[in-house]
Amino acid sequence: MEQIILVAHLLIALAIIGLIMLQQGKGADMGASFGAGASQTLFGSDGSGNVLTKATAWFVVLFFATSFSLALIVNKRSTVTDELDLAIPVAAEQKVEEEELPVLDSIPPESAAPAEGDVPKLD
Repeated sequence: MEQIILVAHLLIALAIIGLIMLQQGKGADMGASFGAGASQTLFGSDGSGNVLTKATAWFVVLFFATSFSLALIVNKRSTVTDELDLAIPVAAEQKVEEEELPVLDSIPPESAAPAEGDVPKLD
């Protein structure tokens, strides 16, 4: 289903490009360059639009619909993973218990306290 919508999306995009390239600009009329009054109206001298502009509008609506449906399909298919897609080992999540920590018994008791010359006295 996704492939069908994607192909339709691309074909609609090409159709929009083709229809826009076929259309004539408002300033392309000879009367518009001499200041004709019809070129200054809201929709120009043609009225609200000819077949090409109406077809372009319908293709734009279809393009929006296919874009929205492709976004919904991708959103349903996506899953949450970590950035590198690596499994986190269980051992890394566990905390180290106190009995597993090493105990330092090699420090002599006299060197544990600071010497008299190391700490300045306040008088």
